[in-house]
Amino acid sequence: MNADHVVRRGVLAIAFAGLVAGGAYAQSPDLAPQQQDIQSDKKDIRNDKKDLAKDRADRNADQRDINSDKRDLIKDRTDRNADQRDINHDRRDLNKDRVDRNKDQRDINHDNAQLLRDDKKFGVNSAQAKADRRDLRADRVDRNKDQKDINHDRRDLNKDRADRNADQRDINHDKKDLAKDRKDRNQDQRDINKDKRDLHKDRKDLRHDKHGH
Repeated sequence: MNADHVVRRGVLAIAFAGLVAGGAYAQSPDLAPQQQDIQSDKKDIRNDKKDLAKDRADRNADQRDINSDKRDLIKDRTDRNADQRDINHDRRDLNKDRVDRNKDQRDINHDNAQLLRDDKKFGVNSAQAKADRRDLRADRVDRNKDQKDINHDRRDLNKDRADRNADQRDINHDKKDLAKDRKDRNQDQRDINKDKRDLHKDRKDLRHDKHGH
């Protein structure tokens, strides 16, 4: 009787163990894919966070470039405008010196004619002729000084024009840089928005995989 009882208990224990093992075996194929999905979702979330951080860093760097480009543009415009004012000033000086030079040349021509008349009328060594020669020398000195001023004004004008043109090229370059940096910044912002959507979706997938709904 005791032997039969022991045998029955052993058979029941083996059958129960088989049922437990069968149940675990039946459940394991379902648990493994779920765990894989969860691990995959977590990996996606980590990647999304990395992408988001990188795109934000790029966006911020582009914004700093934009701010720098704006400062450069303002400075170059200020320089260009200052050069244009210098050009306008040089032109006025040049026009004034040309007027003075032309007046001095007319005075010289007049003094020459007067000297010829006084030489004929009063003689070469007359007081009138000597006075005419003094006037002629003074007018020539003035005319030569005005010509030097004209030459100086021309050099200033050419230099200021070269500076103005260089500043305009800098302005054009700054505008191109600004447009490019704005384009990059806007693209980075679009990438950030996409990364946020991806992160939101992957977190939603993780919640779904964890809870099964």
